[in-house]
Amino acid sequence: MKGYFLTLEGPDGSGKSTIAKMLQTEIEKMGFKCVLTREPGGTEIGEDIRSILLSRDNMEMSDRTEALLYAASRAQHVDEKIRPLIESGVVVISDRYVFSSLAYQGYSRGLGIKKVMDINKFAIGNMNPNRVLFFDIQPKIALERKFVDRIGDRLEIEGIEFHDKVYLGYKEAIKMYPDNIITINADNNIDEVFIQCLDIVKEDINEAYYSNSSR
Repeated sequence: MKGYFLTLEGPDGSGKSTIAKMLQTEIEKMGFKCVLTREPGGTEIGEDIRSILLSRDNMEMSDRTEALLYAASRAQHVDEKIRPLIESGVVVISDRYVFSSLAYQGYSRGLGIKKVMDINKFAIGNMNPNRVLFFDIQPKIALERKFVDRIGDRLEIEGIEFHDKVYLGYKEAIKMYPDNIITINADNNIDEVFIQCLDIVKEDINEAYYSNSSR
């Protein structure tokens, strides 16, 4: 029996990481094993790549290098962690996945959404999520939330123009690849956002596991 693969996408500071932890807790209460992971990262190799990507010592990194490193981290993540877990019937929640690359490198960096998608198709094989939740919030509001008590990483400290482009990139990528995506109003308070996400995920999981068990 295969599991259920959920990915959470959105601007930095959108609240998706907090919601991911809350969802994991509730899914486990439902009786399912649930693993929470993140990108870039999720594996030892992926975390090494993450440190390179996000270090402010690497401000000279080229856009193509950035895109390829994200894809490399993702390929390792899929092969070492996500695919084996899904094939063993586990629920997997990933904080970021392919749509982050489409928005950040494809659109905001100007590499082209389709080109970056092609790179990532090779990286992930056919490991597409059952559901993508996009946390929709204006970048200015999201960044104000995020940097109340911390200093940002290499991408987070980019100017507001970059983050505005990322937001537009998500919107454009969703138009191009709309399958299995639901937009969440992340302007709402965290409890309202969580309830909306949980309702969607509960329905998805029940359908996915019921369908799998009946085959």
